[in-house]
Amino acid sequence: MKETISVLIPEKEIERRVAELADSISKDFDGKTITLICILKGGIMFMVDLAKKIKQNVEFDFMDVSSYGNGTESSGNIKIDKDLKNPIEGKNIIIVEDIIDSGRTLKYLYRYLKDKKPANLKICTLLDKPERRVFDINVDYTGFEIPDEFIVGYGLDYAEKYRNLPYIGVLKTE
Repeated sequence: MKETISVLIPEKEIERRVAELADSISKDFDGKTITLICILKGGIMFMVDLAKKIKQNVEFDFMDVSSYGNGTESSGNIKIDKDLKNPIEGKNIIIVEDIIDSGRTLKYLYRYLKDKKPANLKICTLLDKPERRVFDINVDYTGFEIPDEFIVGYGLDYAEKYRNLPYIGVLKTE
């Protein structure tokens, strides 16, 4: 199978937008410690770049939540492969997600984390595909709205490939 990738969002545009998101978060949580919960694996590059630009103290935790497997369509089966290491009760939490499409996984995750009683629970996503939305999700910080294409790069993969691309690209397979 032949795979081709075309650039959708260049590296410099990602850098600019991540800085803007970090500024917004810094203002909203002025003087407060924030815990960023990275949704692995796709969100790791985004979270690291975002955290470096947030002006106050930032803590990290990680979750691995999957619904894709090795395909390009969600299986619909959500599973937590890695849960939080630390309690989040009373903390200011921001879920850091690479991409939101149907909203199925994030809706599940949001409810799961809300039950752990954080002081604040916000969502920050690099990419949003609103036309694929099946479940209503209130996203607090959005990097880019994108078309309904299969996206790779900057942490996002296709069968574990292309995560290291410094840009966001559209993957086509033949």
